[in-house]
Parts: sequence; structure tokens; C-alpha cells
Amino acid sequence: MDAAQRRVGTHLQRPPPPAGGYGLTVNPTAAEYVHAQGYSVLLPEKLQTGRWNVYRSARSPLRLISRFPDTPDIGTLHDNFTYAVETFTDCKYLGTRIRADGTIGDYKWMTYGEASTSRTAVGSGLIYHGVREGACIGLYFVNRPEWIIVDHACSAYSYVSVPLYDTLGPDAVQFIVNHAAVEVIFCVPQTLSTLLSFIAQMPCVRLIVVVGGDDANLPSTPVTTGVQIITYSRLLIQGKASPQPFCLPKPEDVATICYTSGTTGTPKGAVLSHGNLIANVAGSSLNIKFYPSDVYISYLPLAHIYERVNQIAALHCGVAIGFYQGDNLKLMDDLAALRPTIFASVPRLYNRIYTAITNAVKESGGLKEKLFHTAYNAKRQAILKGKNPSPVWDKLVFNKIKARLGGRVRLMSSGASPLSADVMEFLRICFGGEVLEGYGMTETSCIISAMDIGDRSIGHVGSPTASCEVKLVDVPEMNYTSDDQPYPRGEICVRGPIIFQGYYKDEVQTKEVIDEDGWLHTGDIGLWLPGGRLKIIDRKKNIFKLAQGEYIAPEKIENVYAKCKFIAQCFIYGDSFNSSLVGIVAVEPEVMKAWAASEGIQCEDLRQLCADPRARAAVLADMDSVGKEAQLRGFEFAKAVRLVAEPFTVDNGLLTPTFKVKRQQAKTYFAKEISDMYAELREAEAPRSKL
Repeated sequence: MDAAQRRVGTHLQRPPPPAGGYGLTVNPTAAEYVHAQGYSVLLPEKLQTGRWNVYRSARSPLRLISRFPDTPDIGTLHDNFTYAVETFTDCKYLGTRIRADGTIGDYKWMTYGEASTSRTAVGSGLIYHGVREGACIGLYFVNRPEWIIVDHACSAYSYVSVPLYDTLGPDAVQFIVNHAAVEVIFCVPQTLSTLLSFIAQMPCVRLIVVVGGDDANLPSTPVTTGVQIITYSRLLIQGKASPQPFCLPKPEDVATICYTSGTTGTPKGAVLSHGNLIANVAGSSLNIKFYPSDVYISYLPLAHIYERVNQIAALHCGVAIGFYQGDNLKLMDDLAALRPTIFASVPRLYNRIYTAITNAVKESGGLKEKLFHTAYNAKRQAILKGKNPSPVWDKLVFNKIKARLGGRVRLMSSGASPLSADVMEFLRICFGGEVLEGYGMTETSCIISAMDIGDRSIGHVGSPTASCEVKLVDVPEMNYTSDDQPYPRGEICVRGPIIFQGYYKDEVQTKEVIDEDGWLHTGDIGLWLPGGRLKIIDRKKNIFKLAQGEYIAPEKIENVYAKCKFIAQCFIYGDSFNSSLVGIVAVEPEVMKAWAASEGIQCEDLRQLCADPRARAAVLADMDSVGKEAQLRGFEFAKAVRLVAEPFTVDNGLLTPTFKVKRQQAKTYFAKEISDMYAELREAEAPRSKL
């Protein structure tokens, strides 16, 4: 036991017995203490303060986990892959339905041993081309086995993988490549043309490797760029002909730079070490168990940390990973063919599944609809009472629903943004098994907290993993404090071996989020529920996530829309339960009236005109036009608006004395309008939500 553990042990001591007792005290065992506390253990951050304000996992209250308990020698991603290859050599690892000629068939598998051979060939091929140790390697294509193979090669030969994706905006790829000085880019024919359109603006690139490309059809690049283009198959041949020894990384070495959308300005590169990623997966493994018999479907973007960490965890346990075709519209077909046992997703897709099933039930009507509701309620009551539901309901109703995801899913996870309570309950009842929600971010190597297996409560994101500790810091300007009743509230701060190394080439923003004591300030507001479970309730700044996980800075968007001729004032709203933004527009009266006259629309007053659907459509069209000119990203466009005749003022409580929108007050003031807009959007989307 080290000094820190001894100090904590002192604080776990029971109070002295009352006068007349035996005069002895007994230190409780960790198990006894955990049992008394629940899912988390409460500890003091600094002994001299006397404040017990830091929560740790009840599974490891005295130390934070940085390695797998059963395999402590694994300190890097390369170690993890080597362990998996040695343990599961001939087992299925990476599977795809796409044949060499582009047609779709049954899943064909690469074993762990075969993946190891390809990994060595890719790394050796990069050395053959003179790519130095520590170089940044860009991956610019959607999920497929080659993505994972290249990532493993980076780990074995001490390269830094840099995912590239263009959902951050038209200039994001070019910015990331130049910012990280990416020397090699792996792409597919579809993304090659995009790269070549601005290759002259990326002088650091020296080699482009085309996955799935044909040697005979490769385009040439201008001699002045100095860029060579080869196929992935050619690189494999070159690497196999010239095998090179590994250049092994250390746990503290950089494994990847993951660029995030951030909130404003250019993307930020989160620097993650091998040790960060191993610690995150190791800590989570104490709760969430994978097995060699499991099958996982990979379709969430590998450019995001959620999918990366899922892959690392699956690899460690010998899981077979099947890839989707690359088309979300064909995902259900892939699920039917693969029949996974583990399904990781985000609220946006779970909401679509919920909508599709509930709509199908309504359309069935009559006896079928009645049977569904009877089965649903019976199973729900059994779960609430802690009993096992009768299997007859699965046979009669739910097995048909389970078949939509292949019929074998035993574990479903949700991340990126909150999953609504009704959808969570629906998934647990209809699909059975475990449905877990977690909370994390790129800067924490993914998972911060996750629901515990067997926890049937809903509306929280579980307890901290064993690889981090969490505290809430008072935010007095928002009236969130540790003294709040009935539950402590504040900004969620995280510390431990999962915390990233900082933002690449950006000390200023790094210091803004990591304080001098090593706490990462997430910007999320949380509260502690009984048992030490965390609930997310707000954002510290005027920034929020949409359901698909994208951050939104509403003031930036409002400033863009301020250029619209119809708009006097604008309030943009969104939340993490919806995938779209909506807007409240206080119109310019004279412009609005002039437009109505030009369209031959007669209205008694401005209020009546604002309620006219034709007026709303005209304003939204103008907003779309201005948004396109400003190059707003797709998810930054308002998808619905409501027009109001009354301006936002200090007197009606919608503006501060400095004439800024009071966002919380505006949300409450326009609650009905916001609710109506989202209802209309869901209704419009319902016909498209078919599985």
C-alpha cells in the first residue's frame, strides 16, 4: 500500500465508539465501504480541507486503474494487439461483405493472425517509402478492415494516426493535414478526387495510398507537388518483400491526434497517448464485459473516439468485428447478415428505431396493436419489480422486433449525447439484454462514466469508471453548488490516466480546460444522484450538443442569421435530444409587410402575418440562403422557425441590460413554439424512419 492509499485508508476509518465501548475501532474492508456507498465511493480531494467531494468507482476506490488487471504488461495499443493475436490467432477478427469486384455477399473474415501479417506489411511498406518514426498518418475513408490494419501498423511502428473527415466543414481536411503535418494519407477512390483538388495546398503530404484502387486507373499528380500515389495492394507487396522490425512505442508516446469540431473556429487536435487509451478501456472492462463469442458491428465513424475505444475493447477480448457496407441506409441489411451480439449506437439512431417500431405498431391496429401494448406493459411491470418477464411475451411479440437487429443482441450501448428515458425503457423492454448509457469525450479518451450492469434505473449516465475520478465544481453564476438540495450540482471535472495530453500546438486552449491540479473541466453541468450516479443537466457556456453529438455555438449562428432581411432578432435553440436546430425570429415589421404586399397576401396585422405558413417558409428560405453564403455546416442550419411580432426586450425578460438574449428565459418563454416545431419535424421525418 502506497502513501496515498494509507492516507485514504485513514479517512475510511469508522468513528470512535461511544463512551463505555470497547475502545477499539475497525477499518472497514473496501467491500464493506463500497456496499455502504453504492456505485461510487466518496473521497476527499485534499485531506486538509475536510471536504469529501471526489467520486471514484466502487470497484476500485483506493487506486485508479491504468492497466488491465489480468494483463498488466499491456501498456500500449501494440501490446494489446500482440496479446490478442497470440491469444486468438485463428479466430475471426475483421469481416466485410464487400467483395473485390464491389458486389455484396456473405461476410468473409480475416483472422487475428492474418491481420497481424497485413499490419506488418503496411508498416514495412511505409518504411520502404522512407516514412520516419513519429510521422503523422492520415486515414480518410469510412469504416472498413483496412482502417484498423493501418491503425495497428501505426502502433507497431510508432507512427501517429490522424483520422480525417469532412463533416467539420469544407476546409477541415486541408486544415487538419497541414496543422498535424500529415505525411501519408490513406484514402479510397471516392475521397482521392477531393484530396487532389487541393493537394497543392498541403505541402507536407508526400504519399497517398488508395485503398481499393486499381493500379491501372490511378491519376497522376503534378510533378511540382512531389506527391506519389500508390494502391494499398501495392504497399502490401512492397512491405512483404521488405519486412522491417517493429519500432515499439512507449505508453507515454502519442498514439493518435483526434480532431474535434469544438465550438467555434478551426478544429482542435486532442493528443491521446497509448497509455490514455489503454487506461480508458482497462477501467471500463471492470464493468462492461466482452467475450470471444461476441460479434460487433462497426458502423459508427472511426474518426470519433467512441468507435475507436469500442474497437480497442473488442480486440482485447477476441471479438469478431464485422463492418457495414458504408451506407447507413443499408445498415439493417448488414445487421441481418451479421447478427451481432453487441450493438453500439447513438440516440439519433435509437430514436429512429423507436419511431419506426411505434409507427408500425400504430399502423397494425386492432388485435396486433393491443397484443403489443399488453406484452409491453406486462414486461415493464416485471422489470420494475425486479422479476424475470415471462418468455411468452418474447415469443409472441418481441422476438420479431429483436430480429431487426439480427436477433442476437445481448448488449446495447448509447453515447455521444443523452438518450431520453422513454426510449431507454423502450429498448430494454423490446430488445431485452443490457442497455447501457455512458458519458465521455475525446479529451478523456472516451468513457468517463457508464451505467452499471444490472442497474435498472433510468435518467443518468452511471458511475465513474475505475480509471478516473470525478468531482463537481461550483458554478455560482448559474446557481449550481455542492450545497444544492436535494443533490449536489456543479461543473463536471475529471482527473486520472485517461486525460489527454493537450490540444496539439495549442497551449492556451489546453490550459483553459486542464487546471493546475490536473482536473479537466468538461463544461458540462451535472448532479450526483443517490448511490453516486451522475446525471447531466446543463452546459456551463451557451454551447450544447445535438443528438448526433455535434457541438453548437448558437450565438455564432444567430450572428449569421442577423444578416437576413426579415430578421430583427433571432433565438436559435437545440438540445441533445434532437438532431436539428429550430429558431424563433422577431421580424422586421416593414420588410415583412412589404414582402406580403408583393406576394398579394392580405393580413389584418403583423401577428396574423407571422402565423402564416407562407411567411415562415419565406423567412426560412432566406435564412438558408444566408447560411449557405456563410458556409454554415449542415447541422448548423435551423430546420424550422416561428415568427413573432413582438421584439425581444429587457422589459419582457428576454434580453440582458447589454442586449444579449437570455437563453434560459427564452427557452421557457417560447416552450410551446419549440415543442410544436420539433413535433412537426418528427412528423415530417416519420415516413422516412423505416427499418
